[in-house]
Amino acid sequence: MIALFLGIGLVAGIASGVFGIGGGIVIVPLLALAAKFPQKLATGTSLAVFLLPVAFLGAMNYWRAGNVNVKASLLIAAGLFVGSWVGSQLSLGMSDVLLRRAFAGLLVVVAARLWFTA
Repeated sequence: MIALFLGIGLVAGIASGVFGIGGGIVIVPLLALAAKFPQKLATGTSLAVFLLPVAFLGAMNYWRAGNVNVKASLLIAAGLFVGSWVGSQLSLGMSDVLLRRAFAGLLVVVAARLWFTA
C-alpha cells in the first residue's frame, strides 16, 4: 500500500504541476478505485493531504515565471477554507452511492465542457 499511496501522490503532483489539479480529479478517484477506499474516506484523505503546503515548489516555479496572482490565490484559499467545511458537512449527510454518482456526474460535466469549448 505504501507504493500505491506514493504513486498516487506522484501522479497527483505531476497533474498538479501540469494542469493545476490533483485532489478531486486525481487523488479521490485513485483512492476509491485503486485503493478501494469508500468515497467519504477517499474525500477526507484527499483533503488531509492539503494540510501541509504540498504544492509549494510547483507554485514557486509559476510565481518566479510571473504566473501567479497572489491576491487571487489568497482570496480563493479563504473561500476554500470555509467551503471545505460546508462541503464536508453536506457530504457526510449523503450516502456513499449518491456521493460517488454525484462526483462522477461532476467529472463528466467538466470533461464535456472542456472538450466542447477547446
